[in-house]
Amino acid sequence: MNVRDDLQQRWWTLEAKLVERFDKKPDMEAILFLIGMQETGFVKEKITKEQKQDLMHVAVCTVLSSSGYYQLQGHDAEGWPHFAQLKELPNFSLHEQENFLKDHILLYFDQIGF
Repeated sequence: MNVRDDLQQRWWTLEAKLVERFDKKPDMEAILFLIGMQETGFVKEKITKEQKQDLMHVAVCTVLSSSGYYQLQGHDAEGWPHFAQLKELPNFSLHEQENFLKDHILLYFDQIGF
């Protein structure tokens, strides 16, 4: 089994756990959205497109901080986390980028014990 197969297998396992929890299969955007909500505690009935993008941005910064790409700088008056980018992201193809993100998302869920 190569690294990519292992990543795919772990990703399917995560998706299965999320299906169990939410009764539907989330895509990458939905998973990032969930992580953003988890990290900010931001839960509202109506969320604007901009707020959804902000939550996904928080998620990306959070999951990539484990590899030193981002560092939490603090929170603003509304409680939103702010990050500093510490190093350039690798120049990947779209597929490589997706796997890079999946790997970090899996690490995040491992770290929070999901």
